[in-house]
Amino acid sequence: MTATTQPLRLTQYAAGGGCACKVPPGELERVLGTLTLPAGGDLLVGLENGDDAAAVRIEGGRALIATADYFTPVVDDPYEWGRIAATNALSDVYAMGGTPVVAVNLLSWPRSTIPFEIAAEVLRGGADVCADAGTFLGGGHSVDDPEPKYGQAVTGLADADKLLRNDAAEAGLPLTLTKPLGLGVLNNRHKATGEWFEEAVAQMTTLNRDAAAAALAAGARSATDVTGFGLLGHLYKLVRASGVSAVVDSAAVPYVDGARDALADGFVPGGSRRNLDWVRPHLRSDVGEDELILLADAQTSGGLLVVGEVPGYPVVGELVPAGEHAIRVR
Repeated sequence: MTATTQPLRLTQYAAGGGCACKVPPGELERVLGTLTLPAGGDLLVGLENGDDAAAVRIEGGRALIATADYFTPVVDDPYEWGRIAATNALSDVYAMGGTPVVAVNLLSWPRSTIPFEIAAEVLRGGADVCADAGTFLGGGHSVDDPEPKYGQAVTGLADADKLLRNDAAEAGLPLTLTKPLGLGVLNNRHKATGEWFEEAVAQMTTLNRDAAAAALAAGARSATDVTGFGLLGHLYKLVRASGVSAVVDSAAVPYVDGARDALADGFVPGGSRRNLDWVRPHLRSDVGEDELILLADAQTSGGLLVVGEVPGYPVVGELVPAGEHAIRVR
């Protein structure tokens, strides 16, 4: 189904769209910093370093991975929105080096303004992604809400000694990116104009399963997925947790077709600009503002940023010893 044949435009029922509707990273950290949560023991990964999911050691040398992710419509097609949201939720487990085992739906729906039958298409999209991933889907939770939102809470398993974590990065290693950037500006254009971007949807519905398996096979120990805080935001959290700095080769970063045109035409999500503002104090740049906005672009269901070289994917930079700036873009 294309945007031109849809009876209604889901993106018009929400103020934001996709991962661009996340709470700004600086504001989120200020709030989370007021919480006192247990750490250590069998809790291998918690709140402290902004990882993609929590990890708890269980028997047999395994770790239980737990995460939840949901957002407002990023495209108008309800089935494709369901697929994108589910792919994005499963990504948190892959980003930790795990395998998703079971998911439950999280659904908010404005029953008085959007027929509830359309929610069935959203849920069908999520179910199809779980089936493709070999992940059980059982039940969930729904509420009546003024804005439509959908996602999943996902539980997975990993080798406790081979987790991909934010605090395990080492200087001297390359940075690999497994999906192109530019999804935020294209999604913003779609919301504003109804234009349909097939490549963007294809990227957002591609599981990070194979990329994660390739990263583990290559011996990676640190990674994150690139979603609402953009490449620069997620990279900053990783290098800060590991006590290193990063150099990004902007010319090596791939982009989805049409992303630069969308930027030039002004379709920049507010979340992308907030991401850049958050990272800017820790950034040294040899490139222009437009390039930085794309590097900070709020992605939805983006790829993995892996510390280490992963065969078949582009190297976009390297980690270096900690310096005056956390990130240098050249």
